[in-house]
Amino acid sequence: MKKLLFFVLLSSVMNAQTITFKGCIPFFDDQNFVFNKTGTDTSGRNIYMTTPLDPGQDCSGLGTCEFKFQWNSSTSKWEFLADSGNGDFVNPNLIYSNASSSTPNPPDLSLGTWVENTAVTSGGCGGNLSSSNATLTGAVQSSVLSTSDLDRLDFKAYPNPVKDYLVFSGNLKIKSVELISYSGQKLSELTLTNGKVNVSNLKKGFYILKLDTDKGEKTIKIIKD
Repeated sequence: MKKLLFFVLLSSVMNAQTITFKGCIPFFDDQNFVFNKTGTDTSGRNIYMTTPLDPGQDCSGLGTCEFKFQWNSSTSKWEFLADSGNGDFVNPNLIYSNASSSTPNPPDLSLGTWVENTAVTSGGCGGNLSSSNATLTGAVQSSVLSTSDLDRLDFKAYPNPVKDYLVFSGNLKIKSVELISYSGQKLSELTLTNGKVNVSNLKKGFYILKLDTDKGEKTIKIIKD
């Protein structure tokens, strides 16, 4: 297989948009693959794909070395897919899956478990992904960004969409508020005053707030109007 060398710009903007992966070396060789964000699905999760490689480039029968990270809503899992023919991703091979519900980016090697799909690989990848057999860096997450548990705690943040001040109410004691871009990049710490934060200076768009609370780390999605 032809060796490829990828160079990743060491900037926070680029890191927020790309993922670098090396793993399943028996099939995909000892090389890095760079994934670029190509879109967002209906669940708000980002889709990442490799830049198309040489047409027909073989990956030991598991595809053409063109890969995709995406969320599968029907199985509630992140998937690592290998194309089965020339980059069209029609009937791709599922190589790994991870049940962590991180949002908006896929989990890293420490969050949940990237489980090898031995039905496809016959165990040839060397087992589940770990720091000893793979690297997975860039726009991946080490914590779950989810809002479902906030409903059970009777916690609200309003108005949303918000123009100036976002108000928190409920039975959580908030220690700090971290502002994160929708691509997963930390932007700043927000000052909490009298149960609200000022977001008037933010540009319009989608954001995530990570809250450090007395009941652990919680996150919410907001829309800046």
